[in-house]
Amino acid sequence: MADCAGVIAQLFIYPIKSCAGIEVTQAQLTATGLSMDREWMIVDQDGMFLTQRQIPHMVWITPALTPTALTLSAPGVAPLSIALELPSSPKTVTVWRDTLIGDDQGDEAAQWLDSYLAVPGKHYRLIRFSKQARRLSALDWTKGVEAVNKFSDGFAVQVVTQSALDELNTRLRTQGHEAVSMSRFRPNIVLAQLEAHTEDHLGELTIQTTQGSAQLHLVKPCPRCAIPDINPETAISSPEINDTLRPYRTLARVNGAICFGMNGIVHEGVGQIIAVGQMAEGNFSFD
Repeated sequence: MADCAGVIAQLFIYPIKSCAGIEVTQAQLTATGLSMDREWMIVDQDGMFLTQRQIPHMVWITPALTPTALTLSAPGVAPLSIALELPSSPKTVTVWRDTLIGDDQGDEAAQWLDSYLAVPGKHYRLIRFSKQARRLSALDWTKGVEAVNKFSDGFAVQVVTQSALDELNTRLRTQGHEAVSMSRFRPNIVLAQLEAHTEDHLGELTIQTTQGSAQLHLVKPCPRCAIPDINPETAISSPEINDTLRPYRTLARVNGAICFGMNGIVHEGVGQIIAVGQMAEGNFSFD
């Protein structure tokens, strides 16, 4: 019997790491999370991954997906369409502490990135996660379970309650700041009808799909860096988000990091369709 129950209010995928997201009404669940989430990332000439931490206007790179292509759009440059089926072009890349093989997406994509990102002395490549690559979440958080992910910050999915954002926005307004959207926190699954930060206390989250039950294990609070402070509309950073979160969202279990949302791994239900409106039942963890 579930300890609590909510409903999926929003779903997001982020095809290119640290670029704009796509809100969807449904997505297939894979072993690495929602299909096409963090499937691509941008690296520099040394193969090191790039995020908004280094170049905030990455947030204006807007991907779109069709059954055959990924399209990139951004202010001031013509859109670029990249076929989903390209010949393999292996390149060694690094994301956080992991070094692995990705598939380079070609010179045209690289030239498009160089033109838009426009950082003197730097050159960039678009990399797709290789079908031959395997990247594991941190075993100390998964309790030894070998859980795979792609170019995320280490886990297959991120889950946040809508009421957590509502609480933050109440605090922001009280301090004279504007409310913010969920896009600041880049979750995959947003849950409604639950108290703020219920996700902190859940071990299992079971989603009732039309094909059966899909189960996620929520394993680690999501520490926040400077990205929530970057306004996705202006690409300008200001400190009020993390400053507002700090007094009530620093968690000892993550060495005092500011946390918002929970990272999860996929336990069962690979191949099922997760959709807005589906019931999500949670069981509390007593670790």
